[in-house]
Amino acid sequence: MSQNSTAWKDRWAKRSISVRLLLAALVMVGLALPIAGTLLSHHYRTSATQAFDERLGATLNVIIAGVTYDRLEQQLVHDRALGDPRFESVYSGWYWQITDGAENTLTSRSLWDQRLPVIDNDAISARSIPGPRGQSLRVVERDIYLAPLAAPLHISVAAQDDALARDIGEFQRLLWNGLAGLGVLLLGVLALQVRWGLAPLRRMHANLKEVEQGSAEQLDTRLPDELATLAASINAVLARDQRLIERGRHTAGNLAHALKTPLSVMRLQLRQLPEEDRAAWEVELARMDSAVRHHLARASAAGEGVRFAPIDLHATLAPLLHGMARLAQRRSIALRPTWADDIKVHMDEQDIQELVGNLLDNALRWAHSDVQLKVARDEQQLTLIVSDDGPGMSEAECQQAVQRGKRLDEQRPGSGLGLGIVTDLVTLYSGRMQLSRASAGGLKVVVELPVVAGK
Repeated sequence: MSQNSTAWKDRWAKRSISVRLLLAALVMVGLALPIAGTLLSHHYRTSATQAFDERLGATLNVIIAGVTYDRLEQQLVHDRALGDPRFESVYSGWYWQITDGAENTLTSRSLWDQRLPVIDNDAISARSIPGPRGQSLRVVERDIYLAPLAAPLHISVAAQDDALARDIGEFQRLLWNGLAGLGVLLLGVLALQVRWGLAPLRRMHANLKEVEQGSAEQLDTRLPDELATLAASINAVLARDQRLIERGRHTAGNLAHALKTPLSVMRLQLRQLPEEDRAAWEVELARMDSAVRHHLARASAAGEGVRFAPIDLHATLAPLLHGMARLAQRRSIALRPTWADDIKVHMDEQDIQELVGNLLDNALRWAHSDVQLKVARDEQQLTLIVSDDGPGMSEAECQQAVQRGKRLDEQRPGSGLGLGIVTDLVTLYSGRMQLSRASAGGLKVVVELPVVAGK
């Protein structure tokens, strides 16, 4: 139960603001309108029934005013016309009755041989009763005393309440249809209000996308006060991060220049040493140079911490491929690049040149006669495949090759940093790199980077 509750809370926490506001509006409308409709319906039913009862009460008073007792005939007499022909039509639904519960009983012609039920009640009362032929009647009644009778007379006026029920039903139908239409209208207006109210947030989100894709440097602060402050704070963070990155890259460049001269001087000094002493110092200087190159290359890589405008991959790599092709020609190696045109990526030009350059340099160093570069793309990522026909590597050697400064053949020239630098760059861009044996027998390197911008 606890895990389910936590999972439900997590899902609810991820709901959009629009969904939250619309659900709140739906709950409000779903509760308020039915409650209001129920209260209005009850009030109308009460008012309509009270008006109907008052009409019957007025007729009851007319009947009371017209009833007398004939002493000679010893019977009840009612000699005042009510002016409503429905009391004269048999089973018309409108009836009156005067009775003492014994021999003295007088009824309207419409009641014919039927009788209305009697209850003792000195005050005027109203109730619903079943009538002749299953009619539903509304009756108003009371007891009075008429001289010279000792027993009280119970006088009732009843009318069929189907018209009242139809009137109430029609009102309820109109009421609920009206409330349903009002609910739909309110939800539509509230939805428009939510959309209009959250428009600045959508604009801010689109602006963030532009910053992420490199087409804008900062967020637009022409927003409502609540969001303008947030946008200004985000802009301040973006500017600070950019300054820190630029400062780091400048520091890396300055460090490279600062270390370049001392290392060159030390190499010149080594030439003056005897041959037997020079070898050990050359190994240590080579290790120092390798470490400096590796850390400077990693520090100068922009990686995913910076958002770049899309660059044309073909135009960016054209100078590099031209230089590599000339190097391959001198080594009698065929360099064959294949790719689709107009591939655009969100990447720093220096980073992609460093990555591809190290892959090709490593392949040319080990290849016998052929090196292939394949560039592919889909909607999600850029794929670089570099393969050669050299001796290749075992699975264990593939793992060692990406370690910093690791060289598998100390007789070959180079620092051994190529694949290590490529690994660092791929990691910085949240990509993947796989090493395996190529179909030609050499090494196959597959690099996947989620930096594709479009065709």
